Amino acid sequence: MSERYFIDNSRLIIEATARAGADVFIGYPITPANLLYLYASQRFPVVLPAPDEITTLQWMAGYAAAGKLPVTATSYPGLALMIESIGMSHMMELPMVIILAQRLGPATGTATGGATGDISLLHGINSGGYPIPTLCISDPRDAWELSAKAVHIADHLRCPVILLASKETVMTVQDVDPAVMTPIEPVRRRFYTGDAPYRPYEPESDGVPPLLPVGDTRHQVRITASTHDRSAALQHSTPEALANSRRLAEKVEKNVGDYTLFDWDDDAADTVVVAYDVTAAAAREAVALLRAGGRKASLFIPKTLFPVPPKYFEILGRYKKVVIAEENLQGQYREILFGKRGRDGVRGVTAVGRLITPEEIAAEVRS
Repeated sequence: MSERYFIDNSRLIIEATARAGADVFIGYPITPANLLYLYASQRFPVVLPAPDEITTLQWMAGYAAAGKLPVTATSYPGLALMIESIGMSHMMELPMVIILAQRLGPATGTATGGATGDISLLHGINSGGYPIPTLCISDPRDAWELSAKAVHIADHLRCPVILLASKETVMTVQDVDPAVMTPIEPVRRRFYTGDAPYRPYEPESDGVPPLLPVGDTRHQVRITASTHDRSAALQHSTPEALANSRRLAEKVEKNVGDYTLFDWDDDAADTVVVAYDVTAAAAREAVALLRAGGRKASLFIPKTLFPVPPKYFEILGRYKKVVIAEENLQGQYREILFGKRGRDGVRGVTAVGRLITPEEIAAEVRS
């Protein structure tokens, strides 16, 4: 009999980020991210309990500037307080991972109720619309692999990365096959090693400048969150400074092919079911029900939510009917993909304050 684990995804997420090379956890307890906080306190070599979420992100920025790779976990009320500092860290190009365990809103909402209602916020989290890489887990394999991938992306692109989940996804205890936990390769930090004076925002061919921690004994290190040129000198709207700001979006979008992650089960059908986070489990069951009843249906689980990979439009464009299931009122990801007017054949299944059932998804496909 093979060994099995009875475990929740919070533990898998923390273990994976630690193995991938994240070395500091800073947080403020909040439901439903409390287990992430608890496990991190037992696993990370450095753990700081912050007095609030604003301080959390400021401390993370300081550690990232010093050459560490910090992680935190929160939910919407905490994220709301972090947003200014997330933008600051994005502009300063500081690597970090923010685990977001979504819960039912608006405002403080229901701390013990799940939802996937923060999608629209994450899509436009930065002033100016500059995208932040956002990965979304849907099962234990994702909790393991995507958590490690988030650490690697943060280091490679030198930016904050959001790892998205929800109350059910992080807290539900389930039977897990250890075979899903493939070996994790620790990140190899990319620091500046040249002899020439260090220009902190001088990009390499991939659009990303190498990081040099503050306090270096050979070079002056300057970082800033204001509009700046490649040497970190504050400038208002010079061509170099504006080009540097544009690069912040370009480096994330240019390299999206390196982190375009999804599951696609193509059934040579004219209909595809799309779902993410906890609703992906219902979508998998719905497709199995449809196929058992003789109805062809394909399944698409996006795992890289932002920036939206061009590959998604190529795949979804193959289908006459697209059914997108998500646990929020508006069908937020559907609207991001296809706009408010939508597209012929694009339908949604939504719910608020409860899980979407496989039968609801199957019924929409049949309609």
